Amino acid sequence: MIEIDIKRALQGSRAQMTLDVALRIEEGAFVALTGPSGSGKTTLLRIVAGLEEAVGNITVSGRKWLSAGKSLPPQERGIGFVFQDYALFGNMSVEENLLFINRDSELASHLLALTGLKELKERLPGTLSGGQKQRVALCRALMNRPKILLMDEPLSALDPAMRSKLQHDILVLHKEFGTTTIMVSHDPSEIYRLAERVVVLDHGSVAADGSPKEVLLKTSGSQKFSLEGELLDIVRVDVIYIAVVAVGQQLVEVVLGNEEAKSLKVGERVRVSTKAFAPTIIKTER
Repeated sequence: MIEIDIKRALQGSRAQMTLDVALRIEEGAFVALTGPSGSGKTTLLRIVAGLEEAVGNITVSGRKWLSAGKSLPPQERGIGFVFQDYALFGNMSVEENLLFINRDSELASHLLALTGLKELKERLPGTLSGGQKQRVALCRALMNRPKILLMDEPLSALDPAMRSKLQHDILVLHKEFGTTTIMVSHDPSEIYRLAERVVVLDHGSVAADGSPKEVLLKTSGSQKFSLEGELLDIVRVDVIYIAVVAVGQQLVEVVLGNEEAKSLKVGERVRVSTKAFAPTIIKTER
């Protein structure tokens, strides 16, 4: 069991705030952290890793990582950390980056094979694509078979096809190594695919905690279909109004009545929903 009960004063995106989080996480679980920018997600990861200070307690498998007046150094915590910027050693080959962490060449070879990197083991990071670099970073983070793998939006800079490929790799490695994984992500589809539990932070506090289905699906009552997005424009066409809403990477047009159009403002977050609706799913070309 992993028990986290910490407090830390922070300058948030809106004002001064206190990061105040209490969580119990089953070992081997995959937990996603999400919420608005500046809500404390990355800081929480860094506190768990021992890279930042906090007041409170962190206990992993009965061992105290953080307690009153005592904090275990990062190198003694059994942590693997995957950053957004890869943080690879540019003068070392792919294989050398892994062996720098642990001289276990058999484990390095196994990880490279699992992620399709074995043929690239002699290459320098500067010659790799973004997706390949992130796979190297993921393998390197697992070289010490960490108790906890922490990932801070590891796929945010990648295109959708590569994100999908690396999501698969992350799941394969998570299941094989049985590592407890905590990942920061803003992508609902990524969270739904990877995580079994979602913790939403808002202004330093836990705003929601549950399964991806419970937390992410935004239907209620008799609503059958619901999407959230940003209102980009309201255009008048004859006697009706058309709202243009950005939902993810897609634009959606919705017919509005006169009163609806008056009550909405461009730039607002809105929810598009319908009660009597039978959606169809049609395969599209990538």
